[in-house]
Amino acid sequence: MAARFLYTGTGMRGMDRQPPRPMDPMEGNQMRVIFNEGLKAVADDLDHMARNVRDAIHGAGQALLNTDLDAAQTVIDNDAETDALSTSIVNQCVELLARQNPVATDLRVVVSTMRLAITFERMGDLARHIAESARRTYPDSPLPQDIVDTFAQMQQFLDVTADRLVTMLADRDTKVADQIIHDDDVLDELHKKTLEFAQSEDFPGTNQQLINVVLIGRFMERLGDHAVSAARRVVFIVSGFDPSKEPDRDEGTDID
Repeated sequence: MAARFLYTGTGMRGMDRQPPRPMDPMEGNQMRVIFNEGLKAVADDLDHMARNVRDAIHGAGQALLNTDLDAAQTVIDNDAETDALSTSIVNQCVELLARQNPVATDLRVVVSTMRLAITFERMGDLARHIAESARRTYPDSPLPQDIVDTFAQMQQFLDVTADRLVTMLADRDTKVADQIIHDDDVLDELHKKTLEFAQSEDFPGTNQQLINVVLIGRFMERLGDHAVSAARRVVFIVSGFDPSKEPDRDEGTDID
């Protein structure tokens, strides 16, 4: 009786309802083509976003270490495009989920792409914060001279990581992703040095420089954390395996 009501509906909400029409194979193929085109558009936008973030990280370092006002302003101005790309990618992914109802691998790709866009947006914001710190103190450096070398090492690490992010994403390269994940300890150790310097009794700078050391060091350390999160997400897209769940690894928690 229940089945008869569901498909033929002799009363109430089942009235005049017909059994679902089997999907035409041609229709299914067309939907797949539309879905693949949507994924390609999203992937292109995500690659563009990764390149923007790379440029922002490079520019923020230039502004910080060389008191380059033009570089700082460029990073600040360009962050709006990165934010817009993130919003566009998330909206496109939501539309793919609503219209195509993907499952299994396709679902993993769409959801992970949304999270990558959000991660890259946060990285762009952090680079902007560093650039704003450099602009705020121009023409003076926001950092005491005694700690500049440590920040230069942190920036060198982040420059390499930013380049790796672009390569990793463009090629879906899990080996590059693993490099990003495993090398993050280097940045963490450098960040510890900045905190020790800030806590020293004979800190050789102004109160504002003390604040800058703590904040900029934190911004740079978080850039590394977000890069690790992005790398884990790419490994998950490619393999279905989440590196953060591997018991032998200890890179902190996934920050997404």
